[in-house]
Amino acid sequence: MQVKCLASKELQGCRPSLQSEYHTDGPMCLNCMQLLSASADLKKKFCKVIRTLPHEDLLTLTEYYKAELAYVMTYDITSILQNLATKHILTNDEAKRFKSKEKSEGGVEAFINDMMKKDRVLLSLWVGLAEELVRFPSPNLTRILEEVTQGGLELSKDIQDSLKAPLSEPHVKGLQDMHRTTLLESAKNLKAQPSLGVPLVMDDVIFETRYTELVVINQYGRTQIETQFELGKTGRTHAELVEERAKEKCERIWTEQLFRRCPRSRTAPKIVVVSGMAGIGKSTMVQKIIFDWARGSQYRRFAFVFLFKFRDLNILEEKEPQMPLTRLIVRHYEHLNDARQTLREILQKPESLLFIFDGLDEYKHNLDFTQRRLCSNPEDYFPIHILVTSLVSRTLLKGCSVLITSRPTTLEPLDMDRVDRHTEILGFFPEQRLMYFKKFFGDANLGMEAFQYVEENAILYTLCFNPSYCWIICSLLKSHFSTPKEEHKAAPRTVTELFVMFLYHILTNHKREADDKRGILVKLGKMAYYGVANRFLVFYEKQEMFTFGLQPVLQSAFLSGFLKEILQRESTHECTTYTFFHLILQEFIAACSFFLDSCGDIDELLRRLDSCEDCRFETFTQFLAGFARPTVFKALEGILGELERKPAVRVLDWVKQKAERALRGEDKTKALQVLQWLFETQNKKLIQDSIGKDLNLNLSTINVSPLDCAVLGSVISCCGELEVLNLSYIHLSSECIKRLMSGLICCRCMKLQSCGLTSECCEALFLVLCAERSHLTELLLGNNQLEDSGVRLLCEGLRNRNCHLQKLRSAHQSRKQGWKTEKKKIVGTTLRTIMTARSRSRNL
Repeated sequence: MQVKCLASKELQGCRPSLQSEYHTDGPMCLNCMQLLSASADLKKKFCKVIRTLPHEDLLTLTEYYKAELAYVMTYDITSILQNLATKHILTNDEAKRFKSKEKSEGGVEAFINDMMKKDRVLLSLWVGLAEELVRFPSPNLTRILEEVTQGGLELSKDIQDSLKAPLSEPHVKGLQDMHRTTLLESAKNLKAQPSLGVPLVMDDVIFETRYTELVVINQYGRTQIETQFELGKTGRTHAELVEERAKEKCERIWTEQLFRRCPRSRTAPKIVVVSGMAGIGKSTMVQKIIFDWARGSQYRRFAFVFLFKFRDLNILEEKEPQMPLTRLIVRHYEHLNDARQTLREILQKPESLLFIFDGLDEYKHNLDFTQRRLCSNPEDYFPIHILVTSLVSRTLLKGCSVLITSRPTTLEPLDMDRVDRHTEILGFFPEQRLMYFKKFFGDANLGMEAFQYVEENAILYTLCFNPSYCWIICSLLKSHFSTPKEEHKAAPRTVTELFVMFLYHILTNHKREADDKRGILVKLGKMAYYGVANRFLVFYEKQEMFTFGLQPVLQSAFLSGFLKEILQRESTHECTTYTFFHLILQEFIAACSFFLDSCGDIDELLRRLDSCEDCRFETFTQFLAGFARPTVFKALEGILGELERKPAVRVLDWVKQKAERALRGEDKTKALQVLQWLFETQNKKLIQDSIGKDLNLNLSTINVSPLDCAVLGSVISCCGELEVLNLSYIHLSSECIKRLMSGLICCRCMKLQSCGLTSECCEALFLVLCAERSHLTELLLGNNQLEDSGVRLLCEGLRNRNCHLQKLRSAHQSRKQGWKTEKKKIVGTTLRTIMTARSRSRNL
C-alpha cells in the first residue's frame, strides 16, 4: 500500500514518523500537525513527571511495563542505544554488547533488566523512549506514557495495590483456596492437542515450557465480508499488520492486561470480548488465565474466577430451563454446594468476581439484549441466556467482570455497545512461530531446523500464523525428522496434502487397532458435514453420536486411541460431548467422507454449494477440490481401500465451471477463492482450461497475503501464459513479490501501479526480467518507492539478453529527502536509452 498523508482512507490518520519523508515538498496536512503537536506535548509532560519519581517507583514502573517496553523497543533498539551512547549514558562498547543480544530470545528484556540496576541509566532510558514517540508513534508506547503522566506519583502505589489479592474473611479464604485447587486440578487434567499418538496433559511444565504468548490486539476494524471469510481474511489482515508495522497500527494487549484500566478511562474495563477465528487459541488463552489465577501469578485482584463453557450450557438449559445464578455456579463447582451461604456472601462483592464464558459460537441460544425483563437478583430463576445477558448488561452483580470468547462470525447477537474492550487474537507473528517450534521440539537446534524447513515452503510457513496449523505441522515434522533423510517424503504443498498426511500418520499409528476404520470415518465424516452445514461444533453422545451410528464404536475407538487423535471428549454429570480438535479438521473429515462412501450424493452436495450464500463451506470446498487428485487418493488407499473416483470427476468439472465464471467476472474476492480451489487440485490441464491464454485477470484494490501470492504464482505458472495480471493499488511486500515470481514470468503484461513497492521488491523483478522463459513484454510500475538502488537493479535486468520487455512505465518516488528533479531525469533517460536500444536491435 502506498504510504499517503495520514488523512488517507487506508491508514486512517497520519503517522508522524513519516513527516520527514512525505511532507518535505509542501505544507504539512492538518492531521500531521495535530498528531505531531500531541506527541511533542505528551513527551514534554511525561519527561517532567518521570524526573520527579524516586528510583524505587521507576523500578516498579519498569517491571510492570517490561513486556510492553521490550515489544516497543524491538522496533528499533539501535536508535535507542545510539541515543544513550550519544548522551554518554552508555559507552559504545556497552551499546554494541546490548545490540548483539537483540536477536536472542529474551534479549531486549535482559537489556531492560541491566538498565534497572542503574539509577541514572534507567531514568535516561525512559526519557529516551519518550523522545522516540515523535519518530515512532506506537499505540503501546503512547498509552504507557499517558498512564505514567496521568498517574504521576500515585501510579506506583496503584500498581502495587492492583497486584494485591482482596482481603477475605477466614471462612471465605478457606473456600477460595479450595476453589483454586479445584480449578488447578481441572486445568491439569484437560488434555491438549494430541501429538500423533502422544497426548499432552496441561500441567505446570506444559504451561511453563510449551505455552507461547499469542498476539492479541485491540480490535482491528473489518467489513462484514471480511468477517465472514474468516480463514482467508484473517490471514490477509495478519500479513498486512506484519508487513505494515503492526507496532504502529494497533495496540497489542497481553493476556494479563485484558482488564487493565485504559489511560483515558477512570475505571478498568468490566465487559471484555476476545474474538478470533477457529483454532487461533481462544480456549487456550482462557485455560492460561484460569491456570495463572489458580496459581496466584496473575489476576490477583479477583477473589473468585468462574469459567463456563457455552457448549455445557446448551445441555444444562435442556434439563433445567430456568435457574438462579447461584445454582448455575454450584452445578459447575460442586465444592461450593455445601457453602451456599458463603457463596451468597461472596456474590455481595461483585467487583472481586470474574465470570468467563468460553465459545459463544458454540451456543444454541442468542443473547437477546432487547428483553425488557432482565435478572437483578442472583437468587431469582431465569433462563441461562438471560443470566448471561444480565451480567453483560450490568443489571446482575453490577461491578463484576465478564470475559466472553467467540469467533468473529458469531458476534452479531452480542450488543457491542455494552462491551468495554474488544480484542482480537491474531495468533503468531514470525517471532512467536519460531518460539513455538523451539518449545514444541524441546530442542532449540532441532526446532530451528524444522522452522527453516517450513520457511522454504510458502504454504506451510504462511499457515503457521494459526496455532492449530502450527501444531499439526510440528507434529508431522517431528515424525519427519525422526526418520533417516533417505526416507523423507516430500513436504506437503497444499492444505489438503497437509491434512492427508496428518490423517495418514494417525491411521498408520493405529494400524492394528479398530477393525473398520473406513466405516468409522464415513460415519464420522457424515456427522462432520452435518455440523459444517448447520454450523454445529459440539456433538452430544446421546444425540448426534447416536443418530450417526457412532455411539457403539466410541468406547472401543477411544480405548484403542483411534478417535482420540481426531475428537476431544468432555464429560459432565449431565452429558458427554465430542468436538473435533479444530474446526478445520472437522471440515477436512467432512470432505473426506464423500470420497469414502459410494452412497454419497455428490450432485446434491454441489447443488447445495451453488445455492449457499454465506461462507460456511469455504474451507470445506477447498478440501473437496484438493481430494479430487489421484496422488491424494494413493496416500490413503493403502490403509482405507480404494476411494471413489466418480466424486472426483464431478468436483473437478464443477470447479472448472466456477473458475471460468469467477475469473472473468466482477467479484474479485470470488476470483481469489477459486484460485485457491484450482491450486488445491494441482491439476495442470484443469488450470490451463480454466484460465486460458487470453485472460485479463484483474485483482486490483483487494488485500492479498503472501499465501495468496504463492497460490496465484503457482496457478499462473501452471497455465504457462497469461495476457494481463493487474495487481495495482494492492500493498505488495517484498515477500509477496517473491512468492509471485513463478507467475510473473508467465505474464505478458504486469500492472503493479501504486503497490508500495520498494527497492527490495526490485530484486524479485530483476530475476523475472532475466528469466529464460520470461514472457513479460509490458511492466507498469508507476507511483512506487523504488529508490536509486531499485532503479539500478531494474536497469541491469533490462540489459540482460533474456529480457523481452517492450514497454516500461516506472515513474516513482523516493523515500529519501534528497531526491532531486535532476536525478529523476538521469534515471528516466537511462531507462529510455535501454528501451530504445532494445527496440532498434529487434528491428534490425
